[in-house]
Amino acid sequence: MVQHEAPQQRVAVRGSDPTGQGEPPSGGVRDVVVLRLPAVGAYLSVLRTATASIASRLDFTIDDIEDLRIAVDEACAMLLTQAVPGADLECTFELTSAAIRVDVSVLTLDGLEPSRDTFAWTVLTALAGEVGSSLDADNRVTLSMHKRASDLSGTGAGS
Repeated sequence: MVQHEAPQQRVAVRGSDPTGQGEPPSGGVRDVVVLRLPAVGAYLSVLRTATASIASRLDFTIDDIEDLRIAVDEACAMLLTQAVPGADLECTFELTSAAIRVDVSVLTLDGLEPSRDTFAWTVLTALAGEVGSSLDADNRVTLSMHKRASDLSGTGAGS
């Protein structure tokens, strides 16, 4: 885990390997990156850059990388409006040979999942393919986006 700490600011990057042996139990390659940063709009540029870099590993087109970058930014913007002050925003990227899954989560004040009948939700669905949300017992809201290689035509499937 690499961490950068400044007063009142935290940025962490972690690659995950559940076995500690360079591969998951199934024997296939598991590629997971977790970014944790302050739930403040000023840090979204870090996340946008990381999203583009990680998506490029799947040979997404430039347009598809930009679509995913915008979708992650939009998901974060939706969550930041209800984030607990001082909370961390966590973004998990999981890559397979044909898809990327992005989960963005934050501890919230009200514990409400974003409405699915908004323009922002429509944008997420159009740009990222499958989109979902969840809420845990601690009022942590997670937005999940899953873009498959078959979504690369730019016509994301709604959820």
